[in-house]
Amino acid sequence: MPFPTHTQHGLLWLTSPLLSPLRHGFSTRQGGVSPAPWDSLNLGPGRGDEAQRVRENYRRLCAALELPMDRLVLSRQVHETTVRTVTACDAGRGLDRPRDYTADALITDVPDLPLVVFSADCGILLLHDPVRRAAGAVHAGWRGCAGGIVEKAVEAMHTRFATDPADLRAAVGPCIGPCCFETDSDVPEAMTAALGAAAAPFLERRGKKWHVDLAGLNRQWLLRAGLAPDHIDVCGLCTACRPDLFWSHRKMGEARGVQTAVIALEKEART
Repeated sequence: MPFPTHTQHGLLWLTSPLLSPLRHGFSTRQGGVSPAPWDSLNLGPGRGDEAQRVRENYRRLCAALELPMDRLVLSRQVHETTVRTVTACDAGRGLDRPRDYTADALITDVPDLPLVVFSADCGILLLHDPVRRAAGAVHAGWRGCAGGIVEKAVEAMHTRFATDPADLRAAVGPCIGPCCFETDSDVPEAMTAALGAAAAPFLERRGKKWHVDLAGLNRQWLLRAGLAPDHIDVCGLCTACRPDLFWSHRKMGEARGVQTAVIALEKEART
């Protein structure tokens, strides 16, 4: 179903009805303080933007989502399939403290510990187990998707928190769509090797090039991991088509900011 949009003091973000009322969001580029080429809600440390501006952008996002900024835990993405179990000792890593790890997926059962992953075309997913009270955030670009990072994150939640995949809710955020994800044969070959015939509906040959439905492939991994179809919410917005809302690596190159997906468990269940 479509993701609702929310605004506060010029800041705009999206949420998934499946994850409400859990504190979570998919940020856009609107509502921050960074100048071009990071304008304006750049949430990517180390991209050339001034650190104080990035911090102010996080302050604004955290205020809107009612998240503790000093407890944020940021991924350190390398387009691989490492899943990190986040504990209270990790609070603040990535913004106030260095990240001494690489991880494209973060999972936790610790309340009030927001997990953050980044995107500028890649797939970003949020996971919530309302039964075992656990959450996850996954960065799944095409390499991670082909490597099965989505399924590995679900398996890690099962191993660490006894999550039953049938209980999981998942939100697949904005990413580059099949309209704009044009590629040579290496991407469809990797997806087919990983998913077999199940990848075919999400790969379309148009002349010499292929067009890839990354969100559809990540959804397929969720189904393969055991999630129920009605427990998966897909945003459907293409980051490359909407430069007013998102940064796109394909369209903008390296001179840009990044958007995020963030999720945090409540200290206690809301009634």
